[in-house]
Amino acid sequence: MSAARPLPAVILAGGLSRRMGTDKAAVMLAGRPLLSHVLARLAPQAAPLGVNRPDTGTSAPDAPAFSLVPDHLPDRPGPLAGIHAAMLFARERACPAVLTTPVDAPFIPTDVAARLAAARESANDPDRTVIVAESAGRTHPVAALWPAALAEHLAAFVATDEKRRVTGFLAGLRTVNVEFAVTDTPEGPLDPFFNINTPEDLANAARLLPYA
Repeated sequence: MSAARPLPAVILAGGLSRRMGTDKAAVMLAGRPLLSHVLARLAPQAAPLGVNRPDTGTSAPDAPAFSLVPDHLPDRPGPLAGIHAAMLFARERACPAVLTTPVDAPFIPTDVAARLAAARESANDPDRTVIVAESAGRTHPVAALWPAALAEHLAAFVATDEKRRVTGFLAGLRTVNVEFAVTDTPEGPLDPFFNINTPEDLANAARLLPYA
């Protein structure tokens, strides 16, 4: 995206976090909330920044400014509601696409926006193609670049599909995967899309953080 058409990014942070047992956005990693880590990695590469979650007094000390991006779909249909809200966030700012990332992935690549945007520019039909991050042979559907033009299509899918899975929505769309490398560290492999679901994952992330 050019300077005239910035790439917005929205962090999806509205999950219930049953396995972690607490609000993931506020979980502390090396003395800072997870939300602060993700905001700091996105700020140099995307703007404006938004966070999809209820307004519960969310804070991210010493992190870049962000806007709260509320759901617009009823019945809390999971990550798809956040992605839909992100599409509308982009559309309100006359941006054709929006990057989404999960709040529990503190090692998001520092070039994720540039690489996904480059893939979008090369797509045959960019306004109907989702650019999805991939690492270690796995796709990461929540770490993706979404066309804002798909907002109505997504809302219709949520209204008619019982499972309401991101992968189910993507199955009916054009997609392009962009692969990111896993790096070796003294503490083991560092997947840039490593996500924190449990206290054990949090401990592993703390060991890997100096190498991210």
